[in-house]
Amino acid sequence: MTTLDLLPALAGFAFVSSITPGPNNLMLMASGANFGLRRSLPHMLGVGLGFTAMIVAVGLGLHGIFEALPWAHSALEIFAVVYLLWLAWKIATAKPSTPEAPRAARPLTFWQAAAFQWVNPKGWMMVISALTFYAADQSLGAVLLVAAVFGAINLPCISAWAMLGQEMRRILTSPARFRAFNVTMALLLVATLWPILKAF
Repeated sequence: MTTLDLLPALAGFAFVSSITPGPNNLMLMASGANFGLRRSLPHMLGVGLGFTAMIVAVGLGLHGIFEALPWAHSALEIFAVVYLLWLAWKIATAKPSTPEAPRAARPLTFWQAAAFQWVNPKGWMMVISALTFYAADQSLGAVLLVAAVFGAINLPCISAWAMLGQEMRRILTSPARFRAFNVTMALLLVATLWPILKAF
């Protein structure tokens, strides 16, 4: 059975894995609430395009480096934990953008969001699962098809989380509510580290 035969299943997997909560979606929801959709656009594009590029890189053999050098994978996991904890702290202590203080904090840039994909635990699980199930032969065509399907489906899914965050601005009408929202998002982001911490 070819990857084209599995296309409906691949599309379903891409949708479910992209729309469900994870570090990217939680961070985009917080960004939408704190900065609005327009200022979060580079963050969204960085996630969508960065994740698609990651699929191609891993599919074309980059994952073999981690198999050959187990210490590199362990180092990446440690960096992921530290970086996610730092991001959680930034979210928890962020102040919402207002007309009086529009630059009090900044959303992630395109390149920051793209680079984040390499330390995103859920992202790695999505990439490995997608390539294992739908590009088992690791051919260029199969890898590119998996990347294209995820590229087409992932961006609208993650954008929905940023839009949800922006809509929440209607009820986050006080500093106390914003603070409670940001702390909640930060704690949920820390909770996504459980798969890594459990493996240590």
